[in-house]
Amino acid sequence: QVQLVESGGGLVQAGGSLRLSCAASGRTFSSGAMGWFRQAPGKEREFVAAISWSGGTTYYADSVKGRFTISRDIAQNTVYLQMNSLKPEDTAVYYCAAVRSWRSWYRQWGEFNYWGQGTQVTVSS
Repeated sequence: QVQLVESGGGLVQAGGSLRLSCAASGRTFSSGAMGWFRQAPGKEREFVAAISWSGGTTYYADSVKGRFTISRDIAQNTVYLQMNSLKPEDTAVYYCAAVRSWRSWYRQWGEFNYWGQGTQVTVSS
């Protein structure tokens, strides 16, 4: 079993930055990946970014490419999401996720096996 705990959400003005952290405890998977999704009120949960655990290959949604950076610290079993140039449309609950066996085309929340509790990010205009 894997437990994921997010931190780092908050309120920021448009153009500002935040960094989210996700600490994983329990078993980890060398062929797996970790990622971030978000869900705004009235909208479906959407893919934001992912990183393969062993090779560190990164994947981004087009809406955040060039503004967000996902990274990992293997020793700490932690994944980060650095969010720069934030926009009001980035406002959402952000969820950390993990998958046991990663496929590069995974973009749906149902393809991931484990979830954190979510952290609110609010960007004011």
